[in-house]
Amino acid sequence: MENMLSHFPAAIWSPPLGNYGLELDARLAQMSLYEVEIEANQPGKNISLVLEKNPLLPGVILTENGRFLGMISRQRFFEHMSRPYALELFWHRPVKTLYRFAQTEILIFPLDTKIVDAARAALERAPNLLYEPIVVEKSPDASGKISYSLIDVHQLMLKQAQIHQRARHLVEALYQELETVNQQLYRLANSDGLTLVANRRRFDEYFDREWRRCARDQTPISLILCDIDYFKRYNDSCGHLAGDDCLRQVAAAINKGIMRPADLLARYGGEEFAVILPNTPSEGAVTVANRIQSQIRDLQIPHPASEMKRVTLSLGVATKIPSESAKASELLAAADAALYLAKNQGRDRFAVTGL
Repeated sequence: MENMLSHFPAAIWSPPLGNYGLELDARLAQMSLYEVEIEANQPGKNISLVLEKNPLLPGVILTENGRFLGMISRQRFFEHMSRPYALELFWHRPVKTLYRFAQTEILIFPLDTKIVDAARAALERAPNLLYEPIVVEKSPDASGKISYSLIDVHQLMLKQAQIHQRARHLVEALYQELETVNQQLYRLANSDGLTLVANRRRFDEYFDREWRRCARDQTPISLILCDIDYFKRYNDSCGHLAGDDCLRQVAAAINKGIMRPADLLARYGGEEFAVILPNTPSEGAVTVANRIQSQIRDLQIPHPASEMKRVTLSLGVATKIPSESAKASELLAAADAALYLAKNQGRDRFAVTGL
């Protein structure tokens, strides 16, 4: 048998190149290629010996006078050879005799064809052709001769599955990146750039939403307006850079006085801040106002242009259980009136108004 096999080429397996199955535009050149060309005038028994010697070989390329004739797959070859009288008809005759009976549609692609394109074309064939090997046409060599290889379709589908998995992972990564960017954009759109607390836009949105929710549930909502005392004087005497730093410190101190995740601190105006306290009665709002005052006093920021000689805060506190006919602006006006009262009473304090 070895002497017989030495008279015609054995199958050659070409290993894949590059990252196997990772890139979305991977080509057929990156796959395992089976290279065996046999002259069609060889007897059928020789083809049988080649296939038996190479159990992974999906088929053979047939040539006639050195030119491409076609391809016969392992499955079709043995299927026809197993039929009655096949041995008498094809065993000693040229394999091209058998090929006339067994030939069918052949898919031929250049070596640089994308794997996903080749896989799609293979899947679009008739079901009985699904696992027929694919012929790969290589570029001409120096003499102008074109050679051909085979790709096992099972391997092609595995490669496509790897590419599909890679694409899914990339989409998931891009989605996560997009989510992160969207969250960052949301924070930028809803945060005050200087103090990093919520901005006026976020305040209006949250205040309206919580007002309507408390109206529906008939629960109290409280609002605290905070204003830095004599802040213009502070800017004039200490400079605007010191004023910016003062605003940041005051915002952080107010935030420490807020305990619940549902409570929101926002920069309401230049030196004015607002605290929304959903589901909070007047007594709870007063407790928060006391904590805020304590945090501001702990800062001990010098204020040479203030009677207190340190940065202080005036607060206005208001609480209401919203009714269907009430408007959120009523609570805002009440908190503003309370703030005005605290300033008239000497600043560095809070005042409470009821509705």
